[in-house]
Order: sequence, then structure tokens, then C-alpha cells
Amino acid sequence: QVQLVESGGGLVQPGGSLRLSCVASGKIGSIGIMGWYRQAPGKQRNMVATVDSGDWTNYADSVKGRFTISRDNTKNTVYLQMNDLKPEDTAVYFCNGYLRVLGGSYSSNYWGQGTQVTVSS
Repeated sequence: QVQLVESGGGLVQPGGSLRLSCVASGKIGSIGIMGWYRQAPGKQRNMVATVDSGDWTNYADSVKGRFTISRDNTKNTVYLQMNDLKPEDTAVYFCNGYLRVLGGSYSSNYWGQGTQVTVSS
């Protein structure tokens, strides 16, 4: 069974930093594009940042210059470094990835369970 597990959320003051991690575990054959999404209460889930297997990255305009996404393929892990956090960054952050199961012929989309990030003084 393949799964994504996030960690690193928490409470931080405005202007502070957090680093989220997402580990893909299980019998994984290959990992394609991975990303972070967030969902605030009463709002839809939106893309924050994505990184593909060639390390090409894409960011939401609201986080450009403050957040950095990266991946370590040797550890099946994707990170989100968040700096200069603002109250409007408060949300549940979800990891997302396209993974192919070992021996499988196609990739499927997976979501983590989410980790809460709260930015407040």
C-alpha cells in the first residue's frame, strides 16, 4: 500500500518559518510530480507549489518569494520551506503526488492526511 505522510505543521507567529515534509512510503516504483495544496476553513483546496521529477517548480502567486518546494528522490520526500508566514497562510496543508506502484503500469494520484499550519500572534 502506498501512502503520503506529512509532518512539520504547527503554530507560528507572523514573520516566522516552518518546514513541512511529506514522505511517500510503500512499494513505490516511481514518483512523478509532487506538490503541496492548502485548504482554509470554508474555502476550496488550492495549489501552493509543485515540483516535477526534473525539479521544475511552480508556485501560487501568493507564496512566490516566501515558500520553496524541493524534493529528495533518495528519500521519497518532498519539502515545503515556508518563510515570512502571514495569518492568511493559515490552513490545512496537504501533500499530493503521482506515484506508480512497483510493478504497476500507470501512476495514480495520492493525497496525504493533511497537517495544520496556524499563523497567529
